[in-house]
Amino acid sequence: MDESQPGTSSDSGLLAVLRRLATTVVDLLRTRLGLLATELEEERGRIVHFLVLALSAGFLLALGIVSLTFFIILIAWETHPILIAGLLTATYLGVGVVLAVKARNIINTKTRLFSASLEELRKDRDGLV
Repeated sequence: MDESQPGTSSDSGLLAVLRRLATTVVDLLRTRLGLLATELEEERGRIVHFLVLALSAGFLLALGIVSLTFFIILIAWETHPILIAGLLTATYLGVGVVLAVKARNIINTKTRLFSASLEELRKDRDGLV
């Protein structure tokens, strides 16, 4: 068969069109998966950074609160040390409960993880239709 005639080259015909379409779809999926992987890596880094800061802050704040508690009890040692210790304990427990409720609310709030990837896939779908 002579490939120099129109309609007989390897770049024409239904098979060639399907190959180009498959290549385009594979490239599109590879790009979208790359975006998804990048978003996942950024989210992981953000969470690790947050955890390191939160644990460090929590440890130092706890150390400061214990020191402050001893300081206040020592100041009130002559008058009412048990009352002061009880009031401080009640205060710490109250603040702890409020913070625990806020933390639970934050965890229960849904975030849009992979929103950029989902938006790009939505645009791709709209472009194909």
